[in-house]
Amino acid sequence: MRQDMNISVLSYSFRGLFSQGKMDVFGYLETCKYRYNLDAVDIWSGFLPSLGEDYLKKVRFAIDERNLVLADLCVDGAHIWEDDADLRERNYQNAISYLKSAEVLGAKFVRIDAGGREQAWSEEQFDVIVKRYREYAQCAQDRGFKVGIENHWGPETKWENLKKVYEAVDHPGFGVSCHIGGWHGTPDEIAEADRNVAPWVSHTHIDWGICQSSLTEKLTNLWNSNYQGYYSIEHHSAVDEYTEVAVQLAQVRDVLTRLRLEGSGRIA
Repeated sequence: MRQDMNISVLSYSFRGLFSQGKMDVFGYLETCKYRYNLDAVDIWSGFLPSLGEDYLKKVRFAIDERNLVLADLCVDGAHIWEDDADLRERNYQNAISYLKSAEVLGAKFVRIDAGGREQAWSEEQFDVIVKRYREYAQCAQDRGFKVGIENHWGPETKWENLKKVYEAVDHPGFGVSCHIGGWHGTPDEIAEADRNVAPWVSHTHIDWGICQSSLTEKLTNLWNSNYQGYYSIEHHSAVDEYTEVAVQLAQVRDVLTRLRLEGSGRIA
């Protein structure tokens, strides 16, 4: 079944309010449900001050109490590759903790970055990244969700690199969180990457720039690929976030409504 209006907002969009002590994860859930009338949320790990089971159960209760879906747990600080072996091990332990937390929270998808500071991975780096993603994908599948890479930073922002990882991992528990338009390359290369990745996408992040420029084109790519995941707003300004996020939500809703009506033949 096509998911026409699966929309969420990444909690990172409110990091300005968060940093000022004006919003926590519970206020974020309330905002999504009652300010924006959403049915799903997308929690950035920075909004979780603890991964203790008692705390996570409180968050899960708050999610369920509002009849929300946790579309994504967006994790920082658990990327796979670091040159320093001790940092790699630290991040590995962080990743395992977040995967366990995702089960408690009821997440549908978990974003974990590949890591690496250069333009491409060495053979050693690539092998470690693929090995870990396979491990994480099996862990996720066993617990009823998916884990995946995002074109977020480092080599994973190049289409050919992300494609190589996805094809090498080759696991049903592995997917892609697409930061739409967030590729490195020429405008034509970026547009092509967004088209090519669409069939693999499990989750999305849609920033202000895309909403103000090529939103219809980008969402059409996903629509034509029968995308089943959530369209998640990501806002970066840290200023007037309630209003700015509302603008992006309205724009995404408008495009999805038009795509739905065009598909039903009810709009020219």
